Amino acid sequence: MSKPPATIRVLLVDDHFFVRSGVKVSLEAEGDLQVVAEADSTASAVEQYRQHQPEVTLMDGNLPDGSGIQAITEIRAEFPQARIIMLTINETEEDVYQAVAAGATGYLTKSSGRKEMLHAIREAARGKRYFPAELAARLNARRARPELTTRETEVLQHVVAGTPNKNIADVLGCTEQTIKNHLSHIFAKLDVQDRTSATVTALRRGLVRLE
Repeated sequence: MSKPPATIRVLLVDDHFFVRSGVKVSLEAEGDLQVVAEADSTASAVEQYRQHQPEVTLMDGNLPDGSGIQAITEIRAEFPQARIIMLTINETEEDVYQAVAAGATGYLTKSSGRKEMLHAIREAARGKRYFPAELAARLNARRARPELTTRETEVLQHVVAGTPNKNIADVLGCTEQTIKNHLSHIFAKLDVQDRTSATVTALRRGLVRLE
């Protein structure tokens, strides 16, 4: 475990000004934390990171021109050493899993307390990862589950939207039997028996979202 710098420089990424302001005030009340830059979009997050290369970045999950996961992916592609903590309202197992897959070194929800946020930042600055116990459990559960293919996820999105099999087939340019085959695989991977249960499970786990 490396020793943290005397001053931990932080980049705040959130599209809500008042959220950034509140977090900034909270961080800068600490003698070892300094907010060196703020960003309100994926593009500006990448640019601000490139310019300041902070020790730690706090990244929102939902941004107007993309997602926090997209921003993490772009930053880590250019700066593999970047230490980025997701700080978001999203907390399903799929949210956590995708963030970690993109390169996040920590994950907090916006309901987290100040003390936990400060601890996570300092842990990240030391080169350590931080996940609250409940989210770590969700991450481990997700890792143990079989992956849906891209097409299965696409079919599942239509199922959640209530689209009949024939219509899904028309949209995807395949036969209705092909859709039924996909559904059979999806049900097996989700450990469910029907479309209703698949919909509930998909939304609970964060595999798809209502549009």
